[in-house]
Amino acid sequence: MTPGRPLKILIGADTFAPDINGAARFAERLAAGLVQRGHDVHVVAPNTAYRRSATHTEIIEGEPLTMHRLPAVRWLPHDWLRFVWPWRSKHYARKVLDEVQPDVVHIQSHIVIGRGLTRIAHQRGIPVIATNHVMAENILDHTTMPDFLNRPILKLAWDDAKRTFDMTRAVTTPTRKAADFLEHTIEIKGVVPISCGIDRRNYTPVIGPREQNRILFVGRLTGEKKVDVVLHALAKLDPALDAHFDIAGGGDQRKALEALAAQLGLADRVTFHGRVTDEELRELYSRASVFAIASIAELQSIVTMEAMASALPVVGANAVALPHLVHDGENGYLFEPGNVDDLVDKLTKVLTAAPEEYERMQKASLDGVAVHDINRTLDTFEALYRDEPLPE
Repeated sequence: MTPGRPLKILIGADTFAPDINGAARFAERLAAGLVQRGHDVHVVAPNTAYRRSATHTEIIEGEPLTMHRLPAVRWLPHDWLRFVWPWRSKHYARKVLDEVQPDVVHIQSHIVIGRGLTRIAHQRGIPVIATNHVMAENILDHTTMPDFLNRPILKLAWDDAKRTFDMTRAVTTPTRKAADFLEHTIEIKGVVPISCGIDRRNYTPVIGPREQNRILFVGRLTGEKKVDVVLHALAKLDPALDAHFDIAGGGDQRKALEALAAQLGLADRVTFHGRVTDEELRELYSRASVFAIASIAELQSIVTMEAMASALPVVGANAVALPHLVHDGENGYLFEPGNVDDLVDKLTKVLTAAPEEYERMQKASLDGVAVHDINRTLDTFEALYRDEPLPE
């Protein structure tokens, strides 16, 4: 690989646009950022319907990408998840690798597409970089099997993940805590923490207290996100705060959460916005008072970084990688996962903070997100692709 020349990069993703989730958003921003730097980027991902493979150009994050869409079927227990038949993954990998002949392959998961690409690329001597976005809770949340069957299947899946990762040049994950989790779970060494990164220029920080107390959550409405915990906390907040809860995102739990909000007498104080445009999302961030996230399965949380880039204090569960972003008492507070009363206490601290204290938390969020600039992320992945020393 000649130093400095543009690379032909093949990104393998089991979830990608039009899916809306952290892993898909990261892959989209990574691909678009690499195109902006002059690289020839190809993405292989599931098609939106079960039909023949389709190769065409799609505009992602404002940049043209060569997409290789593979025939995929919907996972029925899930509202949008589509997957390629596992026994076809190597066949498709051979076809795409024959067509693209990349300098490097970067997989975004070890599950189906990434698994097939890694094995065939390894056979052909093409270097592979792997990024892991998967938590155990993410997998278990979408099965319909009892727990006594889930656990052994999960172990087999992680064993297979290790076999995949052992074929790669490097394994990355968004944070040091996520890297520690992966190293402990499948006994591999040297996992590289690389932030998913965001472009802070896309967000509008508004410093100063808000006219109305508005709590915001953005993300998929699935079990591991624990949005119900925030709803229960809202019901226990001092009525004098007159707090409103904005929920942006769709998912299989939406109807259940709407029913819970009604049951708790919160129907007039909770707004389910569903899927929103980027412009609508920026507006929600800018008018919110605090970002609340009760999730127990975040390997980084892009939406939390977006909230910080919008100068929001954050109240988050003290679980997995959220403490990497939320520094207790600085840019917000951490609460015990699932503890509604603790969440009520921490939300109250933010919503009743004196103006100077509130602005201090806002500025701490802006300072804390600065290290997650997308350009640092792109610099690091380029070094991995070229097998060069990583930047500081």
